[in-house]
Order: sequence, then C-alpha cells, then structure tokens
Amino acid sequence: MSAPNATADIAMIGLAVMGENLVLNMESHGFTVAVYNRTVDKMEAFVAGRGKGKKIVGCKTVADLCAALKRPRKIMMLVKAGSAVDACIEQIIPCLEPGDIIIDGGNSHYPDTISRAKHVESKGLLFIGTGVSGGEEGALKGPSIMPGGSVAAWPHVKPIFQAVSAKVGGGVPCCDWVGTDGAGHFVKMVHNGIEYGDMQMICEAYMLLKDVAGLTNEELLDVFTKWNEGELDSYLIQITRDILKEKDPETGKHVVDIILDTAGQKGTGKWTSVAALDYGVAGPTVAEAVFARCMSAMKEERVAASKELSGPQATFTGDKAVFIEDVRQALFASKICSYAQGFQLMRAAAAEQKWALDYGSIALMWRGGCIIRARFLGEIKAAFDKNPALANLLLDGYFKAAVERSQAAWRRCLCRAVEHGVPTPAFSSALAYFDGYRTARLPANLLQAQRDYFGAHTYERTDKPRGKFFHTDWCRLGGNTTATTYIV
Repeated sequence: MSAPNATADIAMIGLAVMGENLVLNMESHGFTVAVYNRTVDKMEAFVAGRGKGKKIVGCKTVADLCAALKRPRKIMMLVKAGSAVDACIEQIIPCLEPGDIIIDGGNSHYPDTISRAKHVESKGLLFIGTGVSGGEEGALKGPSIMPGGSVAAWPHVKPIFQAVSAKVGGGVPCCDWVGTDGAGHFVKMVHNGIEYGDMQMICEAYMLLKDVAGLTNEELLDVFTKWNEGELDSYLIQITRDILKEKDPETGKHVVDIILDTAGQKGTGKWTSVAALDYGVAGPTVAEAVFARCMSAMKEERVAASKELSGPQATFTGDKAVFIEDVRQALFASKICSYAQGFQLMRAAAAEQKWALDYGSIALMWRGGCIIRARFLGEIKAAFDKNPALANLLLDGYFKAAVERSQAAWRRCLCRAVEHGVPTPAFSSALAYFDGYRTARLPANLLQAQRDYFGAHTYERTDKPRGKFFHTDWCRLGGNTTATTYIV
C-alpha cells in the first residue's frame, strides 16, 4: 500500500538541466512529480523557482521521495553514468517493495545496464535502462525515449513516457519498448555513435566548402539553409544553419570563427566503435568521427606540425555551384552508409543478446525529438516495414537509388579533397564501406595466405565447402600442425 500522503506519479533523482526539464515536461502533461537532489539546496531552488506553483513535490531524503509515490513506485535517475548510478540504486533499494521500478535515464553503458537489471530484479524489483535524446530542449518539449529492461515495468511507465516524448506523423510518440535488459541503452549508444558520424560529416562538408571553394560564412549560411529544405533536412543541418548566423557582440565576428577547433567527447562514440569491433561489424564511419575528435584535441601539436609539414597548394577551378551540389550529394550518400552501419551493428547485437529489436520502430523513435532526427528516417522506417529482415539499408530500393544517384558526385568531391589536402575521414570511410560492401571478392584471400604462412592459421578454399579449413606448408618444413581456427 502507498502511504496516505502519496500523490506523485513518478519521481526524479538528479536535477541538472536534463532532469529539471524532464520534470517540467512530465508535470505539463498532468503528472505529479516528486523530486530529490543530493544537494538539497538545488532541489529547494528548483521547487521555489521554475517549479513554483506546479504539481512538484520536493523531497529532502530518498525515504521521503519513496513515501511520496503511488504504487508501483517509479523512480527515475538522471545522474552521471558510472559509479554514481550504482550508488543511487543501492540508496533506493531499501526504500522500495517488490514490483517497484527503478529507471536509469542517463547515458549508461549497456553492459552496466545488463548487470544492473539482473541485480535489481534479484531484489524483487523492476529495472528500466532508457535512452533519452534531444538535449535540454528535447527534455522540456519532447525527447526521443528508448526504454529497455524488465518487460513487466513497461505498462506502468508507458503512459508517462509516451505522453512526454516527441510526436510525429499526427501524434505518434517517439517512444516504444526496445527490448530486455540493456537493449534500450544499446540503441541509445548506437544513436549517439551515428550522431558522432553525422556531426563529423557536416563539419567535413563545411571545411570543403570553406577551404576548397572559398565560401564566406554568408554563402555557407545560404547553402545550409537550402540543404535543410531538401533530403538533408535534419536537426543537425538546422542548427548548423543557425550557428552560421550568430555573431559575437564583443568582436562583431562570427562566433564559429572564434571557437577553438578542439572537440570534446563523453565516450558514447567510442563505445559504439568498440561494440562494432566486439560484434565483428564494419563500423568505420563512427570510428573515424571519434578519431577526428582525437586529432582535433592535438591542437598545439598540429599547429607545430603545420609549420614543418607541407601539403598541396591547389587553387579551386570550376563551377562553385556544381561543387556545392557534389558536396551535398557526398554528404547524403555518406550519411546513408553511416546509418547502414549503425543498423547492422544493432542487428548483430540483437542476435547475440537475444533482443527482438524492431528496426522500423527504432527509426520512428529517432524521427523526432532526438539529435539525429531527420526527414530520411521516415524512409528507413518504410524500408524495415517493407522488409523487417533487410540485411543492409543499401539494399533497399530508396537508399540503393539514392547512393547510385550520388556516387559520381561523391567520388568527385573526395578527389577534390585529396587534391587540396583537406581531411575527410568520415566521407572517405563511408565510401570505402560502400565500395567494400559492393565488392564480391576482396583481397582477404591474400591476407589469409599471409596468416597461414606465418602462423598456420589455415584458410577456406573457393572450391571446397564453407567451414572446411586447409593449410599449406609454405616454409617447406614438412609439418602439418595448425593453429586453432576461431573468429574474433
């Protein structure tokens, strides 16, 4: 039974900007929210400030927070990923009863979520690890929400999560159940990895237009404004347009020109790249986006190297309008390949983890509210609705035609980049992925011969059934002992 004074529908622990905004979002949809922050002053300031006069119950202790909740209690945490989440869970558990629900809404690594789900369920409680994307604006106005964990918990949080999430297509919520244990956080991780790729590719397009074609910020603003009205229409193109408008009131310069060129990262792109390696899936574009941020961090070293190392001194010739269109098509084709890699990674993880992921539903969840929201996610949903077993987005009619249409421009764009010495790691890796995927015979036959030569690792033959392994006595030593065959 709930305490007599239990009025709250859900609780929030952690009142940083995302936590505060999500609480206000929930309250605006008719839910009463109990709130707690480790620093009590922060909670009191929120209740007396942005939360004043609203259905928000301030609590000074975790015990008070739990007492304020209707059964089954639903407690959401938005705290820093890592040990803080575990500490918070251990603080909550003694105050709960069987059937109550703990929700981790932070950017937790999915293996941690798998472990936490088992631990919490062993106590008779339910656990949800959910991705929440959209930044502070999304949290307030409607984020994309990707929940996974204890299946029995979903009916209890579904009305709240779907009410506060972003809506598309006449009111369809960008929130649905993803799968068991760490599935929700895995999908959010892949979302963030794709986000890394999208951002890097936009930056490469910006650099090509600026440093090769010599476009001014005003001309770049016009380009990105037009791009956002076509097939590249997306949140990240939109904010790039807005960024290019902004001028610094102190200097009168464009803000983008006075920002130091060193990029930070919180690790989710790295997690995605490591997961691709773990599951044996080609994910080069996200990995290159991570490496590009690492390269950007070497600012002082790069400045020193720029004085020692030379590159081409090419001058742009040709039609700028044609080059701009080539860059646009290269960006769109690279974007398709990046998403194809992300969905292949989810498919591989789902097979190993026994997750029943609905890829069309995931595309719909990303269609609104989140950072990678884009018009063409509707086409991804359509592709998986048409063929849920689709092996790769590149094999869907829409995306196949789009890449074929853009292929010549994509290659011309990268030739220009090489001629002018402009680094385009994401564009280049996406094209290499496309070329690798469409190539029936890769040079891995030579690689396997090399491995067999120095390590007796064996190889399969084109004229024998798959799964049968052979060894050549390359060194003529007369031995027939081979290494154990295994796939990493």
